[in-house]
Amino acid sequence: MPKSQERCQEIREETRSKILHDSMLYFAKNGFAGTKISDLAKQIGIGQGTVYIYFKSKEELFGKIFALANSSKDIKDLKMLVHLPIPAKKKIQNLSASIMTKLRQDEDYAAKIALNTQMMFEKKDFASAETTYQSELYQLTERIIKQGQKEGSVVEGLPMKLADYYWGVVYLYALKKLFTTQYEMISDEDLARVLLKDK
Repeated sequence: MPKSQERCQEIREETRSKILHDSMLYFAKNGFAGTKISDLAKQIGIGQGTVYIYFKSKEELFGKIFALANSSKDIKDLKMLVHLPIPAKKKIQNLSASIMTKLRQDEDYAAKIALNTQMMFEKKDFASAETTYQSELYQLTERIIKQGQKEGSVVEGLPMKLADYYWGVVYLYALKKLFTTQYEMISDEDLARVLLKDK
């Protein structure tokens, strides 16, 4: 019995979603420059031509993946945290707990972190330190750090460099999640201590 038009549409949407999901993990592990569509298709378990049915080029596929990785929900959650009327120490502890929970439970989150960081190095738009620090994620983290320095709970140093260091640690553990099977994940408190003074 032939498939209904609705079922055919469902299959197309499932295939497109599978390509996006599996490609996100593949790009996160191999980078844009290190990814060939032929290798990617083989890894997904589909024909190379199938990828091109859904996406015209590697650039288009990567653009869609990058849009997914740049989840507005994560930025929105961080903006809400920045504006909460609580001490910066508590904000950093909450942020660290949220990040580490997602890293422990969600390989996709680890891939998003890895992709966002790689984009800062691979895209011409992100080629310099000045443009790296234009990331909204860094800027919001910097605001929490400045608040914490005023309150005396955050270590001294340039707030943006501290934000870079903090997210660098997150990136390291995202890579461990993606590339290794046996590793020890740091605790929420360990991540928070990257920024917080010992008290």
